[in-house]
Amino acid sequence: MGYHVTVERTEDGYVARNGGGAEVAFGDGIGEFSPVELMLAALGGCNLVTVDPLTTQRGHRLVRLAATIEARKVKPNEIGDVTLTYDIQLPPEDPQAATVFRDVAERVHERHCTVSTALRQPTDVTVQLG
Repeated sequence: MGYHVTVERTEDGYVARNGGGAEVAFGDGIGEFSPVELMLAALGGCNLVTVDPLTTQRGHRLVRLAATIEARKVKPNEIGDVTLTYDIQLPPEDPQAATVFRDVAERVHERHCTVSTALRQPTDVTVQLG
């Protein structure tokens, strides 16, 4: 499976599009996602969309599943460590839900989330001009 996204400058900023027709507008102005924020959103999204079905399949659907992802700019072109903090609400009267969630979330981050993996290990990026 591969990924294909196009990014284009528009009159209002920039837009990323995938082959399925989804679009995300971004830029560097107020009220817009920056490219780094999109990367952080991708990290959180990858973890959540993987954790959610795995906990549900095990019979422990979380009442609330959200995350905050933070990073600090340490140089003009570099961010420091990234922290993903889950915000969950466990199902009432389900004593195993917390353990299942923790086990699944750790496994997802370590082995199943492609974005987590890409941020942890070096990934070559080739730029082709023209």
